Amino acid sequence: MGLWFTEKQTEDFGITAKINKTLHTEKTDFQKLDMVETAEWGNMLILDDMVMTTEKDEFVYHEMIAHVPLFTHPNPKHVLVVGGGDGGVIREILKHPSVEKAVLVEIDGKVIEYSKKFLPSIAGELEGPRVEVKVADGFMHIAESENAYDVIMVDSTEPVGPAVNLFSKGFYAGISKALKEDGVFVAQSDNPWFKADLIEQVFQDVKEIFPITKLYTANIPTYPSGLWTFTMGSKKHDPLQLKPERFHELDTKYYTEEIHQASFALPKFVKDLTEKKG
Repeated sequence: MGLWFTEKQTEDFGITAKINKTLHTEKTDFQKLDMVETAEWGNMLILDDMVMTTEKDEFVYHEMIAHVPLFTHPNPKHVLVVGGGDGGVIREILKHPSVEKAVLVEIDGKVIEYSKKFLPSIAGELEGPRVEVKVADGFMHIAESENAYDVIMVDSTEPVGPAVNLFSKGFYAGISKALKEDGVFVAQSDNPWFKADLIEQVFQDVKEIFPITKLYTANIPTYPSGLWTFTMGSKKHDPLQLKPERFHELDTKYYTEEIHQASFALPKFVKDLTEKKG
């Protein structure tokens, strides 16, 4: 039969992958960390029994959480990633020549350590000269920052354990203060099949703080349901009002100028989550 890992989404549904071998397992100070080699997806990082990233499909998530806001902002120089200890978002950020400094704030240093060891194609840019890595609480870092960043990306786990505070309205208000006057932020906001209430709440919280709030999607096969959402808050720049000259060529596998535009076209049941009820 072999060894299989299943991530349960509800009591009645989960996603499963065949495991060739376990590379590392550990209970860190914050969460249960597993690094496994899968037959289909290559090496896979699992936190608290939830799939975080795999070698085969990681590019979709990392490109979409990074390039959509970075092209939306006309001149991103200082960029913050909250979470994202696997390093994939940092790798994508550094593809933009305007970025002078990319700061990664990850609460669990073990995620960084084992991503460097077992996911080098993802974490390979964490020691670059434009990168600053801080093992610290992202919530507190935001609270202590003011007018510091052009773009902020929240690459968190689901709202459990150390990530709970990263889905609060107070956190989004702190992000607004940490951004410069024309800043842009984006957060992963889970999937609409099983976390509709979460998406609805996040969108409304962000909308009360940012004048421009948008939801966009991407297809990520190893994430629950495959359909994943990202919530963007922007002070001035509309991601759907970009001139063609804003875009420049990037070495990507998923993101394109056309995908940038198309990702904001939402299925009706997802679009309904962005509309105020009552």
